[in-house]
Amino acid sequence: MAVEKSALGTGVSRREVWAWAMYDFANSGYTTVVITAIFNAYFVSVVAGNAPWATFAWTAALSVSYVLILLSAPLVGAYADARAAKKRLLLLSTIGCVLGTIGLAFAGPGSLAIVVTFLVISNFCFGSGENLIAAFLPELADEDALGKVSGWGWGLGYLGGLLSLGACLGYITWARGQGHTAADFVPVTMLITAGLFAVASVPTFMFLRERAAPSHEPAGHNIRAAYARVLDTVRHARQYRDMRRFMLCIVFFQAGIHAVITLAAIYAEQAMGFTTTETIKLIFIVNITAAIGALIFGHVQDRVGHVRAIAATLIGWMVMILLAWRAEGQTLFWIAANIAGLCLGASQSASRALVGYLAPPARHAEFFGLWGLAVKLSSIVGPITYGAVTWISGGDHRLAILITGGWFVVGLAILAGVDTERGRRAAIAG
Repeated sequence: MAVEKSALGTGVSRREVWAWAMYDFANSGYTTVVITAIFNAYFVSVVAGNAPWATFAWTAALSVSYVLILLSAPLVGAYADARAAKKRLLLLSTIGCVLGTIGLAFAGPGSLAIVVTFLVISNFCFGSGENLIAAFLPELADEDALGKVSGWGWGLGYLGGLLSLGACLGYITWARGQGHTAADFVPVTMLITAGLFAVASVPTFMFLRERAAPSHEPAGHNIRAAYARVLDTVRHARQYRDMRRFMLCIVFFQAGIHAVITLAAIYAEQAMGFTTTETIKLIFIVNITAAIGALIFGHVQDRVGHVRAIAATLIGWMVMILLAWRAEGQTLFWIAANIAGLCLGASQSASRALVGYLAPPARHAEFFGLWGLAVKLSSIVGPITYGAVTWISGGDHRLAILITGGWFVVGLAILAGVDTERGRRAAIAG
């Protein structure tokens, strides 16, 4: 990772930024292996025994963890600020996620209660740690290079996810050759993922410094102030018509994106008949495609405009949904999956850039916080809808993926009313 010294804050070394970015490298294995590629499909097929409610149970467990993150994030952030405890809390969340992932290794047929418990714990700790590591960014980067330094961590995170997934694929290939079943090898992949997370995060705790000073205010005051800031941010957003409309748009189209991310492996196995090995290979390639999409589309967006760029990605998502719904053989599904990869990297990057364009210059952090709340809300709504459809329909994953496409249609309709130049003028005037 080539780190330009000019992009760093005063007194910040390249080694410290590398240590900070290594946390993205470390924790990406959890989302890639547990949430996206391996454990989700195993939960449905083995733990829940392909019951009609299995996919709903998976999405409901994740939704519980996201609700807990939404409710606790202001409290955790306020305490971290008041006590200059970001690093200590990050260590606790890391230990919680690693131990929760180890707990998933006990997953087997019928072990629903214990698996849901460890899933909620591990994903809650993961999400909390994700917020805490992001809070170090303003201390490390020059104020004109926040995006650049953040991008280094993002890029390293893709590599970490691919490493964990590759290690698990190597083990599964060997285990299948020995005649082992999913009930034998999937629990071991949880241990591999937890081990890589723990080891790769060590540089973060060795070299990352806590620069914040403890507040003299009582902790209770800071916590109340944190929740008050959330409400104040929502009130401010109402003053900006186009920002408010785009935030609503984000909730809808991100709901579709989160449904696809969370349930891709389940759909591949349940609707398309993919084996675990084939699914892992698919997700591996799609991660590379997503990185390419984010890299290329950033240049395209500046040329064609923010709204047109995002509209193009939403149309791409709709095409992907239709192809996945229609696919009978693996070839068409592979095409759909790689379209999803391109759109994933592009839409995430494009929406973040438009939030920055529409946010008042003096309130960037405030409105990016609101953006984070919108994304977290969508991570509850999208997957739980997919899970509910599969339950009500008796396990019809094709119907569920088709309905998921509706989130993108609604998002595109809302996006059509966003006037970026009017929104920018309002942001500057504010």
